[in-house]
Amino acid sequence: MAAAEQQEQDVVAVILKDHRTMEDLFRRMRSVESDRAAALATFSALLIAHGEAEESEVYGALKRFKNVDNEEVEHGAEEHAEGNEALLALLEVSEVGSDAWDARLEDLVKAVSHHLDEEERTILNGARENVPDERRAELAAAFLKERERHLAADCGSVENVRSIVRG
Repeated sequence: MAAAEQQEQDVVAVILKDHRTMEDLFRRMRSVESDRAAALATFSALLIAHGEAEESEVYGALKRFKNVDNEEVEHGAEEHAEGNEALLALLEVSEVGSDAWDARLEDLVKAVSHHLDEEERTILNGARENVPDERRAELAAAFLKERERHLAADCGSVENVRSIVRG
């Protein structure tokens, strides 16, 4: 299997690719030269689909492996909730680029960036060290299928984000 093809079959690589896309969307949301509202819509869909797919398809599976820190996995789910709350606060701002927009974007960037950093250093490194390649490929396929299901269902809409945040 070619290295690029194998990487697409690795849940760690797939998750990291989403993380880099989120960071790029943050840059677009900050720039007055970008379509900030479109970047937010894309980010919202990706964040929700990504988090829901991680929790339903990846986190539970990782808990079953020795030496994967279950407390970090639980903490990752808590941080998804914090990111979703910050996302909802930004989605509810009516004027893109206003002071409220900038403040809530900053809160979102802080919450999500903190989560990405911790997840990459703890959960994903734990998966790299303790989960066999074949299982990581299976998790990648399950993650991608579930993420696509959420994206197709308009998961990033303010109404859906609100329902997720309010439980």
